Amino acid sequence: MVDFLSISERNLILTGYIGPNQPLLGRQIGDRLRMRLVNFEEVISERMQLPVAEIRTYYGETRLKSIEAELIQETALRRSTVIRVSGRTLANGDNLERLRETGPVICLTINLDAMLQRLHISMGARFHSPDERALALGDLKREWSVRQLPNVHEIDTTYIDDDTIVERVVALWQELALERG
Repeated sequence: MVDFLSISERNLILTGYIGPNQPLLGRQIGDRLRMRLVNFEEVISERMQLPVAEIRTYYGETRLKSIEAELIQETALRRSTVIRVSGRTLANGDNLERLRETGPVICLTINLDAMLQRLHISMGARFHSPDERALALGDLKREWSVRQLPNVHEIDTTYIDDDTIVERVVALWQELALERG
């Protein structure tokens, strides 16, 4: 364990579904905590010069997991950083353990009704295709698999606005970081 890290060096590992405002919320949380933001999927995309979905399509899941493992090692060296990473990535291998050593993991969730509404809006007419909807729900299930892992703290964001989400994440991070710090 890394109990020797002071609170100012702790990271915040942010995961879960936070909707279309994902990059904005991550930046706001980072700003409030005076920490940098690393969006893990953007790092992968920049490194490979392809979106993650295309890497998965062209090179396969095994190659993507290999790339993720390499980048998790690099990312785990960061300090005082909000690390936005998918639950799917955290659930692979020892990725969660590596990042959890640097700071608490907070998973943002919403209830199923709200998720279905957001999926309907984001997918448009594709939502009415059972196959398309099943793929989207499968992705969500994989994303939220991290909720079943130990020491992952959840915040239900269903009925709260972005400012309140930021406040709750910051408060929980401070509480958890102080416990370990």
